[in-house]
Amino acid sequence: MQYRTLGRTGIQVSPYALGTLMFATAMGNAPEESARIIGKALDAGINLIDTADAYGDSEEVVGNALRGRRDEVVLATKFGRPTGQDPNQQGASRRWIVTAVENSLRRLQTDHIDLYQLHRPDPGTDIEETLAALTDLIRSGKVRAIGASQTPASDIIEAQWIAERRGLARLRTEQPPYSLLNRGIEREILPAAQRYGMGVLVWGPLGQGLLTGRVRQDRHNDLRRAGMMRHLTDERRLEVVERLIPLAHEAGIPMTHLAMAFTIAHPDVTSALLGPRTAEHLDDLLAGLEVTLADDVLDRIDEIVPPGTDVGTLDQAYQPPALQNPNLRRRPLTARSAA
Repeated sequence: MQYRTLGRTGIQVSPYALGTLMFATAMGNAPEESARIIGKALDAGINLIDTADAYGDSEEVVGNALRGRRDEVVLATKFGRPTGQDPNQQGASRRWIVTAVENSLRRLQTDHIDLYQLHRPDPGTDIEETLAALTDLIRSGKVRAIGASQTPASDIIEAQWIAERRGLARLRTEQPPYSLLNRGIEREILPAAQRYGMGVLVWGPLGQGLLTGRVRQDRHNDLRRAGMMRHLTDERRLEVVERLIPLAHEAGIPMTHLAMAFTIAHPDVTSALLGPRTAEHLDDLLAGLEVTLADDVLDRIDEIVPPGTDVGTLDQAYQPPALQNPNLRRRPLTARSAA
């Protein structure tokens, strides 16, 4: 395994990282099977594990699986998504952060978190409030570095400026979606992260299952989540997959290896998060560790999915308030005319 520096933190991490959403027992995995997958990943040299307090009991599963091996792992988790019915059990306020981190430390059975990330932007909380609370966690030794996920480029820049002006800890990482089908972050997010020396951990490198090679157009989609997420049955996305499958065949590699090799080939991407549900899924991905894509293959990919563009929008993608609430983009009826 060739390791990469996580931004400017000095922390060395593997290009493949382990995402743990599928380890929640509600997703159908037994904790014993999840522990076996984690052990297999560590044995293969993967040293970055990413979870979140909103992933059901995933943190507890990870904490149990890492007994005796905690020091081998760069352990990352996230806060901010709702974890209960109480409206204050979410977001990026100091009130919630100081509670959420203690909950995560307990579930993970550790005294520190290597990377603590804001799961989604929280427009209702001043970013200075959030950075101040996270800075205190670093100074207390409970957190080593801080980051965020799905942050718009303008918010990345604002957070960096406020950190500098107020003498607060900087966001050291960003976690956006990135795959052969979703390259939008190449336009602004990756350049902003590069400008500020941030590490980038990308999620969804297999297109939430569309890039496994077994999902084809005009065939039954047997993905477990297909009935819940529109982007998994989007005809435009399926058409692009049909153009990528022959490219993988010509390159002599499975579709999964093409997808993973593409994501980590970008110079601004530190690691790509794998989301295996079974040990067999992990074995397939590990078999592609040594795959290198030549320039002609990357050129062909650029022709199919132009750089900086997305093929459709992911259901899980962050949407700013003005895109979710029509009242934020419409003047009152009596004020809409020019006269």
